[in-house]
Amino acid sequence: MSPRSRCPVCSSRKTFAFLRRRNAPVHQNLVVQTQTAAVNIPRGDLEFVCCEECGFVFNGAFDPAKLNYSARYDNTQTYSPYFRDYIDALIHRLVCEEGVRNCHIVEIGCGKGEFLKKMVEKDAGNTGQGFDPAYTGPESFLRGRLKFKRRLFALRYVDAPADVIVSRHVIEHVTDPHSLLASIRETLTSSPKPRVFCETPDVEWILRHKVIWDFFYEHCSLFSCNALRTLFESTGFKVTSVQRVFGGQYFWLEATLGDGFTMKKRPGRVPHLAREFGRSEKALRRSWQEKVRLLASMGKIAVWGAGAKGVAFANLVDPRRELITCVVDLSPRKQRNYLPGTGHPIVDYTTLGELGVTTAILMNPNYKEENRALLRNAGLRVKLVQ
Repeated sequence: MSPRSRCPVCSSRKTFAFLRRRNAPVHQNLVVQTQTAAVNIPRGDLEFVCCEECGFVFNGAFDPAKLNYSARYDNTQTYSPYFRDYIDALIHRLVCEEGVRNCHIVEIGCGKGEFLKKMVEKDAGNTGQGFDPAYTGPESFLRGRLKFKRRLFALRYVDAPADVIVSRHVIEHVTDPHSLLASIRETLTSSPKPRVFCETPDVEWILRHKVIWDFFYEHCSLFSCNALRTLFESTGFKVTSVQRVFGGQYFWLEATLGDGFTMKKRPGRVPHLAREFGRSEKALRRSWQEKVRLLASMGKIAVWGAGAKGVAFANLVDPRRELITCVVDLSPRKQRNYLPGTGHPIVDYTTLGELGVTTAILMNPNYKEENRALLRNAGLRVKLVQ
């Protein structure tokens, strides 16, 4: 590998690699209809690098040309009641508490458009435009108040001056975050009250909890709180708040246009945590492989979650489908399809009994109580482990 070593956030060369993996599937949320296609999905290398000066973490071996965000890509999470409640509370906060009313809202990476549609429906004066090459559905809703474009965001395609930019779980997919924020800044220049809302995973949470399946190809840029502030401030934004949300797993950043450009580097504990993670990663992987092997010796097992975490986990511990019977997901679109990289079948949880599954490995602790209730209400005796 010949990874990029200069930090994309602060341009420092004081960086070090702490995690290397070869031949990881490049897509985690692609809907794959055959087992053969799932096993033969394009692959790429991981070489995660940490910046000593600002705490940014990035995949130095990332090649964006390997990715194809199309209609087959689906990372919809709102089939989960827990996640729906989280989204509904967030929208209530933005519209009713933060005053996002009578605004033109642009969402970058809008997915299937559900979040933006709710934002516009929440206030009669709001309009919206969403950008995502993976969007499927009508191009216009609500008598033209809401429009979608099946393409990547670019200023020239914005059809009205924006007051609010929303970017949820996009910036971690971007190799050059400065360019993205420069475009966002330019999009907001004519608004009297410009605001940006950005949500992205917290790499410090991943490192501290040693979640080996939270490093995967699509997420080429991972932020600490300090790195996120450094990025926004150095691109001319005034950061008004950064909060940890979703059980501490995500950052929620709010910003407006600033008066200048500043570069304050604050590495925090991320370099230390990254080194610690790097030293223990192989042992953690072996430990999980042994745990899965032991569970499989006592009965059939499933992984719960066919999103990015489940894909990464299965590819790490059971790449040849020798131990894990299936992967559970609540998304009807993923069910009856196959997991990228390994080809494990993706099933509805209600089929676990007939499949003989006795144990399910939970990929995200946030969903533990919800999944327990689903199993209990279905009369299924399946043990959840994490």
